[in-house]
Amino acid sequence: MPALLNADPAADPAADPSATRPRVEVADIFRRHGPAYRQGHRLPLFHLKAMHAIEVCRTAALGGHLEQCTNCGFQRPVYNSCRNRNCPKCQALAKARWLEQRSADLLPVGYFHNVFTLPHELNALAKNNATLIYNLLFDSVAQTLQAFAADPAHGLGGQLGFTAVLHTWDQRLLQHIHLHCLIPGGALAYDRQRWLPARPHFLFPVRALGRLFRGKFLGLLQQAFRTKQLLFPGPPGAGPTADAFRQWLRALWRKQWIVYSKKPFGGPRKVLDYLGRYTHRIAISNHRLRRLQDGQVTWDYRDRRDGNRVKALTLAADEFIRRFLVHVVPARFCRIRHFGFLSNRLKNDALRRCRELLGPISEKQAPPLLRSAPELLLALTGVDVTCCPRCRHRTLVIAERLPGPQRSPTEGAPAQPAVLDSS
Repeated sequence: MPALLNADPAADPAADPSATRPRVEVADIFRRHGPAYRQGHRLPLFHLKAMHAIEVCRTAALGGHLEQCTNCGFQRPVYNSCRNRNCPKCQALAKARWLEQRSADLLPVGYFHNVFTLPHELNALAKNNATLIYNLLFDSVAQTLQAFAADPAHGLGGQLGFTAVLHTWDQRLLQHIHLHCLIPGGALAYDRQRWLPARPHFLFPVRALGRLFRGKFLGLLQQAFRTKQLLFPGPPGAGPTADAFRQWLRALWRKQWIVYSKKPFGGPRKVLDYLGRYTHRIAISNHRLRRLQDGQVTWDYRDRRDGNRVKALTLAADEFIRRFLVHVVPARFCRIRHFGFLSNRLKNDALRRCRELLGPISEKQAPPLLRSAPELLLALTGVDVTCCPRCRHRTLVIAERLPGPQRSPTEGAPAQPAVLDSS
């Protein structure tokens, strides 16, 4: 590789790619304390892959290319990203690309935001049955919303369409399993001859939603227990008796299950901006980390019980890693799913019919489609990656490929692209 004769951060601070790097990154914690944690804990393969991907992201281990300015000769290496959906450094561009695709699905109506939360009593069960519990959450929420949409008593009487995004954390990285749902304000009649608008400031009563959601989820959970789909710690066959499990379910029945609803917000651009806050968010971003010192990690969190004030939390690095890995979902699990007339199977025909009934989004309303990665990065960060940081001309070109070393299969490959949509 040619010597980077011109890449002198002291001579030109703007040329230093680390100038905007956070003081501490999740990758730093994994690189420093991950080896000991892996030795002391038995981890599933998808946890090992996520840790490895985050550790090597945007380093020489993944290869990259050498950029050179054709005007002044400035050079700098640019390393590849891991594209792991749990990596804090790989989500901004993935989110922008995903939102660009979703912009074509927007309708000229108000959108509601509902959040369905599982009681914390289910957290322990979810640790050994993550895929099953998360799937039951998606299924029970979908059944609940479609049941309300189908009932004319609630003002609609048709098929709803919505996007649901799974989150499993709170600000302190503790388990907090909930589903964010973005819902167009209306339903498509079953005969597809009418658009049935929702009330302007109200979709469905949240207490009634909570009761039906509770019934749907617990019914599916009881069925999973009867069919022996649930796993419990201990030897094969360990777990509660049928009577003990029924008693536990009764306690959950007596709790009020929380459903939060936000009033609709107008305009497709606002819808996309709002949705973007949730789709590709991971448990913690690098910018929330304050320091890594003496085996302790300190990060910022918002205390919602104390007026949303920002506070600092310090934990041992091992406990930080444990909490982070709790929120790494199993491989190929779809965290973002579309339902009803927005499902992949129905979307093309259903959206075409909805627009015929509603009228299409005007060019003035519709968000612009961003085509290339440099354009997306410019929109996200305000930085033109084709512009030389030294002479300020848009003359950066790829001068050389930087191959990464071959890794053995046991080291784990980068995960699949950040989001898999599922109908």
